[in-house]
Amino acid sequence: MKDADKGSAGELAGEGLRIGIVRSRFNEALTDKLAEACLAELDRLDVEEGDIRHVTVPGALEVPVALKALAESGDYDALIALGCIIRGETYHFELVANESGAGIMRVSLDHSVPVANAILTVETEAQAWERAEEKGRDAARVAVEMANLMEDLT
Repeated sequence: MKDADKGSAGELAGEGLRIGIVRSRFNEALTDKLAEACLAELDRLDVEEGDIRHVTVPGALEVPVALKALAESGDYDALIALGCIIRGETYHFELVANESGAGIMRVSLDHSVPVANAILTVETEAQAWERAEEKGRDAARVAVEMANLMEDLT
């Protein structure tokens, strides 16, 4: 059993965990920043590079189907969704934000695999840049913490 309070980061233990990441390419500069911060934090938490699978999809609506494929493989202790949805002038923002979020939660519940949702939903690009690095790091921490918790619970 892993002790979630131990590890080189002083808080979480990522050693031996297999993590799947699905990143949307839409708003690519921002999602690259999310991924960079997430991967750096996973490294800091002792998740080995070889234990991480990082795939990309066109946009946030495609994230859940890729997460589902990873979850169905049974190869991952936790998954991470990365993306950025910026409000525009139409209803499309609400549709994409709501449906991608619902799909992500469904994958987690249907497959009993924790999914850290780091799809930014913001009003402006400036807000996204303000949040990208922190949200990427947070996603890594959530994934590791939840993977450890699920191991303890099962």
